[in-house]
This record gives sequence, C-alpha cells and structure tokens, in this order.
Amino acid sequence: MLIFGIDPGVSGAISILENKKIIDVYEMPTMIDGKKNKKQVNGSQVTNIIKEKLNDDKEVVVVVEHVNAMPGQGVTSMFNFGQSFGVIKGICSALGLPIYFVRPNKWKKHFNLIKTNKDASRTKVIQAYPDISSKLSRKKDSNKADAIL
Repeated sequence: MLIFGIDPGVSGAISILENKKIIDVYEMPTMIDGKKNKKQVNGSQVTNIIKEKLNDDKEVVVVVEHVNAMPGQGVTSMFNFGQSFGVIKGICSALGLPIYFVRPNKWKKHFNLIKTNKDASRTKVIQAYPDISSKLSRKKDSNKADAIL
C-alpha cells in the first residue's frame, strides 16, 4: 500500500510511505502569487509528485490533515489556507485517489503529542525512522514530520 500523508498549506509537506517505510518527503511546492509576492501551493508540482509515485499494482491512500480556522488568524490568511486545502482535495479528486481526513488532535493523540511543542513530532519521527533524520535536520522540518505522522 502506498500512503501519501499531506500537511496542507504553503508551509506544509507531502510524505510518501510504502509498507510502513518512508519512501520520500517533500516540502509543499509553492509559487509566488500576485504583486505582493505571496506564496500559494503549486498544484502542478503537487500533481507531479503524486503521479510520479503512482503504480497500477499498488493500492493508494491519501491522508490529509483536516484543518480548520484558528482563533486569532486573519481573514486573508485563513482564506489562503483554505485555498491550499482545496487544491489538495481537487488534485486527489481529479486523479481518482481515495482521500481521508484526520483532525490534528486525533493523530497527535495517537502519537502522544498533545500539549507538546511543534518540534516534538520531528523528534518522534527521527526516533521511529532514523534513516530519514537527514531530511528532518532543521526545526522548520516539523511540517515534514507532521506529514509523515
């Protein structure tokens, strides 16, 4: 089974696992949008990442963190975040891939990460998959860890 784990958003990530082994992990591909140089998810590159790994012989599942608006976030940033979430859903629908949504509190509870700092997920992945530690060497790689978990 091939599993794509996706932490949506412009600072998110895409992980690819096969038979409980990490095949690859990517920062979310982005591109500049508009005059203010705001980033947005590059849907073409996301599609290419997914299509590159597809194989007719394997069952495929896409697991996406089901995100909501957070208190204190501005309207524009939440709209942009929702747009990124929609791009991921659209790509999966267009490719005919089954998509499952998991709320952050559910997967964090499963890995005992409730009320921990953001970097705890990175530590958890490095402990479970030491071979991937070089791809998670920076603090900002916690989004990659979230996609893996």
